[in-house]
Formats: sequence, structure tokens, C-alpha cells
Amino acid sequence: MLGQLWVIVALAVSANALFDKNLVYRSPFIGYKEGDPFDDSVLLWTRAVPLPPGPDQSIPVCVSFKIFDNSQLSGGPIDSGEAFTTYDVDFTVKVEAEHLKADTQYWYQFADCTNSNTTSPVGATRTISAPNTPANQVNGGKPLTLAVFSCSQFQNGWFNAYGIAAHNTSADIFIHLGDYIYESLGSGAKIGREVLGRELATVFDYRQRLNQYRTDPGLIDAHLAGPWITVWQDDHEVADQSWKAGTADSNDSTTGCSFSPSGACFTDRKLAGVRAYHEWMPIRQVDVSDKLRIWRNFQIGQLLDLTMLDTRQYDRDITDVSLYIQSFINSIADVQNRTMMGPEQEAWFYNTLSQSKQRGAIWRVVGQQIVFTQLDEFGAFDVDAWDGYRANRNRILDHIHDNQISNVVILSGDSHANWVSDLAHPNDTVNYDPVTGEGSFAVEFAGTAVTSSSPFGNGITPAAADNLSRILVADPLNRDLQWSEASYRGFFTLTIDTEKINATYWAMSNTSFANLDGFPSAEFIVQKGSNKIARPVASGSVKAGVLKASVPANTSVPTSSAAP
Repeated sequence: MLGQLWVIVALAVSANALFDKNLVYRSPFIGYKEGDPFDDSVLLWTRAVPLPPGPDQSIPVCVSFKIFDNSQLSGGPIDSGEAFTTYDVDFTVKVEAEHLKADTQYWYQFADCTNSNTTSPVGATRTISAPNTPANQVNGGKPLTLAVFSCSQFQNGWFNAYGIAAHNTSADIFIHLGDYIYESLGSGAKIGREVLGRELATVFDYRQRLNQYRTDPGLIDAHLAGPWITVWQDDHEVADQSWKAGTADSNDSTTGCSFSPSGACFTDRKLAGVRAYHEWMPIRQVDVSDKLRIWRNFQIGQLLDLTMLDTRQYDRDITDVSLYIQSFINSIADVQNRTMMGPEQEAWFYNTLSQSKQRGAIWRVVGQQIVFTQLDEFGAFDVDAWDGYRANRNRILDHIHDNQISNVVILSGDSHANWVSDLAHPNDTVNYDPVTGEGSFAVEFAGTAVTSSSPFGNGITPAAADNLSRILVADPLNRDLQWSEASYRGFFTLTIDTEKINATYWAMSNTSFANLDGFPSAEFIVQKGSNKIARPVASGSVKAGVLKASVPANTSVPTSSAAP
């Protein structure tokens, strides 16, 4: 069964060699995007669905592609080819456009093999710099901008964050940290966003949900605007609170198998979600011998290594699958062999960080799903985040610190709120100074959700959320935390050059209908070699949320239930 998951990359082949072209029929193109760029190639994706009445489902559909070095698609294509798709892979197509120049913009289009007038919209993409490109020459010497997203729930709002990133920023690459879809139901009646089907269980269910998400205009625009680099899954690409052997409502047991009308057990459900994800997302198969591996590294010249981790599905130990075991998870969080990533991925990650330093890359940007810094939330710790895997977190911090690996920036999603933190060992009152940032040896930028509800309450006002943020940034157990904001939905960008990283957080004014109304709510700088947020943090002023430096030292905080 596992082997079938990976027979999804349609190879460019001769149409005549496989079947009679007269059997191919006109088909509309639904969705188009690109991803996992290399310095000489990029993946292109589309879905070609038969128009009714179509022929038998066993008949393949032929799709052609061309990629050009200009937006008018004039002159000869740089690369072209044909590919077949079938019902077996939900009529999705992935091709690799090759023979491309490094660090270059391209435009592409798909067409029906038998009718060149039936075409997809034109999409834009780009390659990245070759690994040995000098840092000051990456992106033609201009700063490189990443747009970072997580947690888009269809029924909870329109995906305006994607649209603003596509239209109102200079994003070169789009990064998604998980929860691209949600498995849950929801009427979305107030905003006209009712999800189709049921709680996801079968491959049909996951395909249907991905298809529906792709109808959002903001998401369409973002997928046409540039290449994406993604990681599955936080949890909701399969199910809530997932780990390597279960979720909150499905495990491989008699009880767990009865969660839905399908009676699907966890393993079947996970493999269905994974299969649909690989069909529908422009992501490469990293290792043909390891069917579930998506953790990988992109060397973007000598400017940065972009390392994408899987901190949810690959080999994660049990999380708090219910309220009843939260205290148990907290009690084992310091167990030395407890892992968020699994030993193989963890060893690879350390080696990747060390090799990045050795090869002379300036920055090490780490994309992963879960909030990394210690975060006491009103007397409790989220043990589904890194606070439930404290020994694993300490090993990572030790590796960075002990090997003097500078310029590490960790990106996080999952929490549906914004957090910006220095990173030192938690509760370090000797070496780390939260006022100056001295003693920090890395930085975390954690982003809010595209639409999913705030942890402070769905629809909470900015003023009410800020009242709670003041408590959090003043909490002595949240020493590293420098900014908290939890009212606005949105995303953030990282603009990277040889001397600094500028993180700009964007807030959506209204997600109840499709619009491009948003604003930058805060900006943060990390200077090369400083390993901390530049002071004054956010230049001392933000348009939303609360800075630690703005809160009086005597602000009342609740007593924590358990200090790790």
C-alpha cells in the first residue's frame, strides 16, 4: 500500500508511445502551482479534470507544459513536455521543468495535448541560487523575501493573507508550515464557507477538501505568484493532535476505528491524507526508500540554508491527545529519549546545521510546525508544543550553543497567534538578559493563522487580546518572549540580506469576505552575528500586540501550575 502513495509524479513522455491521442478529450485546468525550486529545475503542478460526459475513468488524460523566460510566453520555451494523468491520482499532474538557469524568474502554462487552445492561466515561478553563489549575489544582489503561513481553516474565514502576500509584498518564495487544510466540519454559514463532505477519513475525503480549498481566490493568486516550499502536516492535514501512532479521535483500536462512518483506523487515515497531499501539493519525494520523509534542506547560495522539518507526523512520541493526559505528558516532557522528530531526523538536523556553518552560509532558517520557545499560558504549558518535549528542545539548543552556530532563525506556526522571542535555555536567569537580549543564541518568529481561531477566543478584539498579551510578556517564565499578539489573522515575511533579517508581520482587517485589506502590524530586525532580536525591539513601537519592553515590571501574572 505504501508504494502506491508515490506513483504520482507524471513523467514527460511521448504521447504516441502510450495511447491513441484521439481518445484524449478536452479538460479544464483546476489549480496550477509550483514548488520545491532547485537551482536548475522546479516542480510544476496542475489538475486536468474531464468535462462531462467523460469517457471511462481508466482512460488517461494528456497534458502538455511549456516554461518561458518572459511573461508574454514569446519565443521558444526553455523546457516543454507532455504528461499523462488518470483517475487513480485524482487527475493531478506534477512535472519537473529542467534546464533552467539559477536564480531566475520564469513563467509557465499547461495545455490540453490535443487542443492547444485549452490552456491554464499563466503562472510565475523561479529557481534558487546555486549553493556556491556568493551571498551578496543571491537574488541578483537584492534581499530575498519569504512569505510564511500556517493554519488556514476554510469555514473560519477567507484566505486573504495569501492574496495580500501575492499582491502587496515582494515575496520570492511562499513557505507553508502546516495545517494547509483542516479535517473538521464547519458550516461557515455567516461567511458562506461551508465545507463539503464529512470529517476526513478516506482518500476521497482528503481530495475533496483540498479541491474545495483551491477555490479560494487568495490561495489561487498566491499559487500563481511564485514557488512554494511546504511541510505537511502540522496535525490537521490528517487529524487533530496527531503523532506517529494516533490522533485525538482515531487510533488503531476498536474505539479509535469507530470515529467516523467509514470506520477508518489511524494508519489508514494517515496514509489516505499523505497520499492526497502528495497528489495535490508541489513537493518532491525526498527519499524513495522512506515513504513518509519530507524533511529536507535548501541551500540558497551562501546566503542561507532553509531547513524544513517534520515535527508532527514522522516519528513523534505521544502528545496530549485528550485533556485527561495533559498532566501525564507534562510529567514525561524531560525524559531524555522522548522525541518530537525521531532519532534519524534529529541526527540529520544537527548535521545539517553544522554543515551549513562549515560551508559558510550566513543564515540558518528552520521551518517547522510547533512553537519552540517556553510559553507559560496563564498557568499552563502547551504540551502539544515543544513544552511537551523539553529534553528534545534542550538537545537542539545545546547543539546550537555548544557548536557556536550563529544566525539560527526558527519559524513556527500551529498556535494561531503571533510570538517573537529570543532563544536561550528556558529559565536562564544567569546568562540571558531579556532587556538587552545578551545571552540569546537564536531567534524564533512564530506566526498566527491565516484564518483559524485565536487561542484567546474566536473573534476576540485587539484590545481584549492585548490585555492578555500583557500578562504573558510580563510572566517571568516567559523570559524569552518579546512580543505577543493574538487578535488578527495573517502571516509574516522574512526579508533576508547579508547583514540582517527583517521580519514583517501582516494583520488582516477582515476575513469574512474576500479582500486585500490588511496592514503591517510589527517589524523586527535580527542583525548578523547578534543571535537576538535587535533593540529596541520593533523600534519600540507596534500597531498591534504588546512588546515586553512596554509592560511595567509589576504587572500581575497568574501563578504557574508547573514550571519546567
